[in-house]
Amino acid sequence: MLGMSQEKLGDALGITFQQIQKYEKGANRVGASRLQQISSILNTPVSFFFEDAPGQEVRPGGFEDASSTSYVVDFLSSSEGLQLNRAFVKIEDAKVRKKLVELVKSLANMSDD
Repeated sequence: MLGMSQEKLGDALGITFQQIQKYEKGANRVGASRLQQISSILNTPVSFFFEDAPGQEVRPGGFEDASSTSYVVDFLSSSEGLQLNRAFVKIEDAKVRKKLVELVKSLANMSDD
């Protein structure tokens, strides 16, 4: 979303990009201190990584396998996904971001009708 390569993130953390890939795929766990480092480098709150975490309200979506995150990776790999995410993170006003999310959700619900 930020246009940062795995290699650049790995360099900033002092590890290889292969280790970053293992974190991303879930092959290796990310410790609390490492998560804090990643959060700092990416300039995002740690809580960002816990959206949709167990114990939080989960709303049913339009995807068949809600427990799988493969659709997220597929979307973020698409041209539209990259463009949307890059534009979204540039919106500084949190209220505007929230309204945009609400708009997209309502449009998604309209397609169910």
